[in-house]
Formats: sequence, structure tokens, C-alpha cells
Amino acid sequence: MKLRIDVMEEKALTGAGVSGEDALRLIRSKGSDLYEILGCANRVARHFRGNRAEFCGIVNAKSGRCPENCSFCAQSAHHATNAAVHGMIEEGELFRAAREAERFGANRFGIVTAGTGLRDEAELSRIQGAIQRTLRETTLAPCASLGILGEDALKGLKEAGLTRYHHNLETARSHFSRICDTHAYDEDVETVKAAKRAGLEVCSGGILGLGESPEQRVELALELRELDVDCIPVNFLVPVKGTPLESMPPLEPLECLLAIAMFRLVLPGKSIRVCAGRERNLADLQSWAFFAGADGMMIGNFLTTTGRNAHDDVAMTRALGFEPPTPFART
Repeated sequence: MKLRIDVMEEKALTGAGVSGEDALRLIRSKGSDLYEILGCANRVARHFRGNRAEFCGIVNAKSGRCPENCSFCAQSAHHATNAAVHGMIEEGELFRAAREAERFGANRFGIVTAGTGLRDEAELSRIQGAIQRTLRETTLAPCASLGILGEDALKGLKEAGLTRYHHNLETARSHFSRICDTHAYDEDVETVKAAKRAGLEVCSGGILGLGESPEQRVELALELRELDVDCIPVNFLVPVKGTPLESMPPLEPLECLLAIAMFRLVLPGKSIRVCAGRERNLADLQSWAFFAGADGMMIGNFLTTTGRNAHDDVAMTRALGFEPPTPFART
């Protein structure tokens, strides 16, 4: 069946997004169709997201000894890696990390902790204090990724001023058991739903390059559309020595760009940002992520790996003609 990119674009521009069947055709495309798809995704992104790039920075607030066995993760207690291990850092250190992200040009800042879910009340209180100070003294929108949480804890974070909760599904439901079997996929789905019920925006995406099929990438996109998440972080695997996926090869850059375009056309109005692994997998085509439909990226270092110089990323988006992010509007 011929790939009708013009028809798919019309569908995406309505806000509904393309069908699963069309998404699979898109992600399998080759030849000249590929560049037409990227252009289509770019036009849809600019229609819904404008010409302003967003940047987020994160801090590894509590690292290592995670009881989950996610096969990609350097912080899992099941794997022998050289990842840092430390308890929850102090509130002042959390705030200093936020200040650094602001200085680099970020408009969002995420506090990230290792573990199934943060349960310690004192640690939650420390994070709430850092959120409140970030709101008072910076132009950043505070975000957090604290694992599987219930609605009451999420409401407490919302009351402290949290704007967005991050909780990745990581991969498609049909592939998840090959990546992690220490908790159920539905626990992650329920956390996303609980954050929405708590009145938070939700950032949820996954990692590409975990051995999933094109169909499973589409499956993940459709699940995220069903959950109506607000932001989709697209990560690419960075293999870590000591993990089961340490020998996985990188994806081809054009394969990565097609995946970004597919997420844009399935979730046309949402924020799509490119995060970890872009240096290794996109290589010289990093700037093309925006042409493929992204509207933001994570800058600075990641949880256990170093990122590209943040100033270089900001300069890259300016060279592409994007405006800097809008400071978070306090209400």
C-alpha cells in the first residue's frame, strides 16, 4: 500500500494523530519517503509546538542499589557496574544543581532518585523543600522522577509546587518482561495515571535500542497516547559495562530519526524531547532531531553518563533558528 504522507499529515494536524497501521508504515520507510516523513513531522511539530526549543536538566539525587533488575540500568543492584552509590543529597545541593541547570539555559529541572519508589518521609520532605526553593529563587519549572508512587505522595509533591512527574514506561508492554521482571508493567501505568489524577503533568517515554521491534516502538507510542501524557522523552540505549545489554550495538541515525518522527505523528500536540544516548546513536545528525519533530532536549549530564556540553546544545538550537525557552510562569 502506498505511503500517503500528505494524508497522514492532514490527520496529524487535526491533533488526533495517525493510526497504528500508518505509524508502522512510517517507521519502516526507506529511500526518498524517509526525508518526506521527516519534513512532515517537522511541519506538524512547528504547528503545535512553535519555534521555541525547551531544555531540561536533571540531578541524580539518590544513586544506586536499586532492587529492580532493568537490564539497561547501571544503578540496578542486580548488575556489577561502576555507577556511583550514594544516599539522598542535601536540600542545598539539590538547589545548587537547579541553579546550574538554569545557568546552562534549562527551563525545567528534574530531581531523580534510584529505587522502586521513594518511601522515606524525610527524603520526600527534603525534595519538597528543594521544589519550593526552586520555585521561589529560579525561573525553572520543577519536575521529579521518584519511581512508583501513590496518589497521596504525588498530591503532596503537587502541593509543594511540582509541575510535572516523570515516569518512563521504558518499552512496549509486549517487550517489558524481557527488560525487567521485578515489577509489573501495570504498576508503571498506574503511576502515570495516579500522577494525572493528582493534577500533575506527566512526562513518560522510553528507551529505544533495547532489542525491541518496530512494531513495539509503535506499541509504546500508542500506549502513551492512550494515557494522554504531556511530554515524551525519547532516549536511546547507552550500554553500560556490567549490564545484560552491555554489548548492544547503536541504532542507525536515520532509524532514530524515523522513530522520533513516528512519535510526533502519533502524538502530534505533545512535547517530544530527545534525551540520553543521542550522542552515540544520532552521531553527526543530532541537530536533525528537531527536523524530525522534536521540540526539546535534555542538556547537561545524565544520571550515570556524561552528556554533551550544554552550551553547545543551546548554540545548536539557536543556529537552527529556534528561540530560547520561555521561563516558567508562576501562578
